[in-house]
Amino acid sequence: MGHLDHAAFGWLTPVLSYAMACIGAALGLRCTVRALGATGRSRRNWLITAASAIGTGIWTMHFVAMLGFAVSGTDIRYDVLLTVLSLLVAMVFVGAGVFAVGYGKDRNRALLTGGLATGLGVAGMHYLGMAALRLHGQVHYDPALVTLSVVIAVAAATAALWAGLNIESPVAAAIASLVMGAAVSTMHYTGMIAVSVDVAPSGAVLPGATAMQFIFPLAVGLGSYLFITAAFVALSPTARERAAYASAEQLAAAP
Repeated sequence: MGHLDHAAFGWLTPVLSYAMACIGAALGLRCTVRALGATGRSRRNWLITAASAIGTGIWTMHFVAMLGFAVSGTDIRYDVLLTVLSLLVAMVFVGAGVFAVGYGKDRNRALLTGGLATGLGVAGMHYLGMAALRLHGQVHYDPALVTLSVVIAVAAATAALWAGLNIESPVAAAIASLVMGAAVSTMHYTGMIAVSVDVAPSGAVLPGATAMQFIFPLAVGLGSYLFITAAFVALSPTARERAAYASAEQLAAAP
């Protein structure tokens, strides 16, 4: 049995991964609020941005945390195709969730459907990302803890979407983002505690890429995307602000 270290770099990776989860959640909630105040193509575009932000945030959170994951007695590599696929799964399922909320006529049903889809996307991303692990040995999971991690993911996603539907205050939205980030991190580490590894030492070269060769550059790129998108959203006027501008222009044009 190999010893698992979930924080090989100390508190750096847990704290940084939590920050990325919070940023993704905050941006996604903000975009969802913007979508609910928009119509037509604008609503669709805001929902797509929300899905990409939340999906990117949870994926980046997972793999930044995985930078600190180590198993004694074996190196670790990542299957590139499965790693990229885990990102796409996160975005597609989160997209289904936010679109259910954005276009659902029955708010309660839309919230439950959206929360389930988004939560399964978070959990699916996590375990598909874990399936991308390549090491000398066999990975095993505790079924009870895996189930608990999925329940946490669905509950966290549902709570986040509820916040998007009901919270407009910037302070309340910030608190909701911090809670969502904590929930996603809790889901991740619950899933990681479920892991055990039977190491089979070998001198064979592992397939795939190291974390620093592939995961780190991709995480930096996606993190940059989140910050750039956050700046764009912050500078974009809300529907209320656009209405105020239009009203002011009409008053200025009136004789």
